Amino acid sequence: MAVNEEALMWVEKYRPKTFDQVVGLKDIVDSLQAFMKNPKTMPHLMFAGVPGTGKTTLALVIAHTLYGANWKNFTLELNASDERGIDTVRDRIKDFSRYSRTGFGEDIPFALIILDECDQMTGPAQTALRRIMEIGSRTSRFILICNQSSKIIEPIQSRCAIFRFSRVDKQAMKQHLLCVAEKEGSTLIPEAADRIVDFAEGDLRHAINSLQTASAYKEGSIDEKTISLVIGEASPSQVQKMIRKALYGDFMDARKTLYDIMGNFGFSGTEIIRQVQREIFKMSDLTTEQKSDLSGVIGEYDYRLTQGANSDIQLSALLAQFAKFGKGIEESYADAK
Repeated sequence: MAVNEEALMWVEKYRPKTFDQVVGLKDIVDSLQAFMKNPKTMPHLMFAGVPGTGKTTLALVIAHTLYGANWKNFTLELNASDERGIDTVRDRIKDFSRYSRTGFGEDIPFALIILDECDQMTGPAQTALRRIMEIGSRTSRFILICNQSSKIIEPIQSRCAIFRFSRVDKQAMKQHLLCVAEKEGSTLIPEAADRIVDFAEGDLRHAINSLQTASAYKEGSIDEKTISLVIGEASPSQVQKMIRKALYGDFMDARKTLYDIMGNFGFSGTEIIRQVQREIFKMSDLTTEQKSDLSGVIGEYDYRLTQGANSDIQLSALLAQFAKFGKGIEESYADAK
């Protein structure tokens, strides 16, 4: 293996170069491959969805497919969150579009302009971009990448074929992680892979970064305990134990478990609430209605933390609300009898 390849982050090292290598996204891949059969018919594209689902990767796959090894000569890639103003649109994008009108061979149908995080562009910049997309459609194609398509003005959306990316399938993500680990000479225990997948919540980039960190932390076999240490997440059973203690009315013991978790893992209040929310939905002994009510309570205290409230006080108050909620459950059972 080449030295420069070994030095790459795994996210970049295993970034797909062809459509066949893309993880999940079968329907989107099939549609884009249909465009590649006759590239001149490809419209401007908009990729919208949560981070880590393959939007930028697929844009680069299109560039590789169209231009091969010389893709950089015919592709302008910009991060619109950094270069978000109207000057960037007027200067760099417009100039590239004009420059690209000459020098195309028969195998080069158009130049490609990839704008990542374009939902961060200012209003005037989007208005200027709309006109350039219209005028330059003979010589260039745009791929606009965003997290929230609602922040893109309607005239731009109407000029694009919009593809909405959902979170990567859990099973496909797990298989990809196992494959990456094997190629890197590590043994990833299936249960550890499941922990990474659950933690990443459909973000494949986040999952691969977590795997690389775990492999650096422990060579050879990567188990569930190693993953817990790397991702900074308490044991699910420990969190569920804390929740049950509170619901059963043992507030002081639940609070002690809370402080043990905070001390052992160095969690912030927001991180603990996030895991409590996740574990609530895994507890089979709670009904759907009870999970719904507890989620409402969690949401209230999460909001308070975002407003700058003291995390110790708010987390203790949250457990107190759980204890109160648990008492209500007991009373309802007693009345039913």
